[in-house]
Amino acid sequence: MILVLNSGSSSVKYRVVDLADPAAGQRGLIERIGEPGGVPDHKAALDRVLDGLGDAPIEAVGHRIVHGGARFERPALINDEVLGALRELVPLAPLHNPGGIIGIEAAREKLPDVPHVAVFDTAFHATIPPAAATYAIDRELASKYDIRRFGFHGTSCGYVAGRAAALLEREPAELNLIVLHLGNGASATAVRGGRSVDTSMGLTPLEGLVMGTRSGDLDPAIGSYLNRVAGMDFAAVDDALQRHAGLLGLAGVNDMRSVLERRAAGDEAAALAFDVYCHRIRKYVGAYHAVLGRLDAIVFTAGVGEHAPAVRAAALEGLDGWGIVVDEARNAANARIISPDGAKVAVCVVPTDEEYAIAEQTADLIRG
Repeated sequence: MILVLNSGSSSVKYRVVDLADPAAGQRGLIERIGEPGGVPDHKAALDRVLDGLGDAPIEAVGHRIVHGGARFERPALINDEVLGALRELVPLAPLHNPGGIIGIEAAREKLPDVPHVAVFDTAFHATIPPAAATYAIDRELASKYDIRRFGFHGTSCGYVAGRAAALLEREPAELNLIVLHLGNGASATAVRGGRSVDTSMGLTPLEGLVMGTRSGDLDPAIGSYLNRVAGMDFAAVDDALQRHAGLLGLAGVNDMRSVLERRAAGDEAAALAFDVYCHRIRKYVGAYHAVLGRLDAIVFTAGVGEHAPAVRAAALEGLDGWGIVVDEARNAANARIISPDGAKVAVCVVPTDEEYAIAEQTADLIRG
C-alpha cells in the first residue's frame, strides 16, 4: 500500500495505491491550502488525508516532483541530502517544485517511519541524446546554469508507452512511438525501444505544443520585443506566456471542452484556437516521425488526448500518405485503437495513470 502525493503550492492530490489491486484504494484532492475557507498549511492537509485513510497500512510514500535537473535521472530515496538538492533545483521549476518540497517536508513529519521516494517527471527523458537535448547557445553559459532540454510528463509517457506495447501485443523494445500527452499541459515525445529520444518540452514546461494557458513554441525574441515596445518587464512577459497564453489567450477559455463548444457555435476565435492547437501537434508528429525514421504507433493520452475525438482527427488529418489514418467510427467511440485494421501506423488511445506509475517506481526502488 503506497501513498502517492502530488503537492502543489495550494493543493495536495493523493491516492493510496494497492499494487495488487489497482482499482482499489482511496483518492482525493485538498485545495485552497493557506487560503480563506481552506486548511492553514500542508501539515494540516496531510492530517486530513491521513485521518481519511484510517487504518490503511501505508508502507511507503511516493512524491511527484516535476523537475529533477541533471542530478536526478531516476527515482530517489528521500533523505536530508536529497531534500537539500531539491531546494537547489527550485530555480528550474519555481512554479512546481516548491509545492512538492513542502509536501515532502509535511509528509516526512507525519509519516517518519516509512520510506519516502521522489519520482521525477524529467527522469524518463534522461535518455535523450545530446543532439536533441542541447540548445545552440554559449557552452559555458549553458553549463554554468544547467540550460538544456529536460522534458516533462515523463512518468506518464513511460507508463503509456508500456501500456501501448501491451495493447499492440508487442515488446516495448521493438516499437517506435510518438506519445501525445494532451491535457492542460501538453507534450509530444519520440520513444524508440522504450526510451525517450526527443520531447517537445524543454528547460521548462513552456516549450512545445499549445497548452491550456501556455504558449508553447514561439520566437524567443518576443520577450525582449515586448519589453521594448510595451514596457513589460520579464516577470510580466513570463506571466503572459505561462498563464494568459495558449487556448486561454486565443479563445478566452483554457478548457478544450469549452473551445469545442464555442467552435461548434460558430465562434471564430475558438475555431482558430482549435486549428492552431492541432496544427502544432501535426508539426511535431512529422518532426518526430523523421527523428525516429520508422514509426509503429501514435499514442494519445491525458484529458484531451483520451476524450476529444475532434482533436485526434484534426491533428492527424492529411497524413494518409505516411500510413497514418484515423477510423471515424472507432475514433468517435473512443476505442483503444482508432486506426483501421492493417494500418501501417497504429493510432492508439491509452489512459494514463501517473499515480500508479509513481507507486510502481516507488516500490521498485524500495525493493532494490
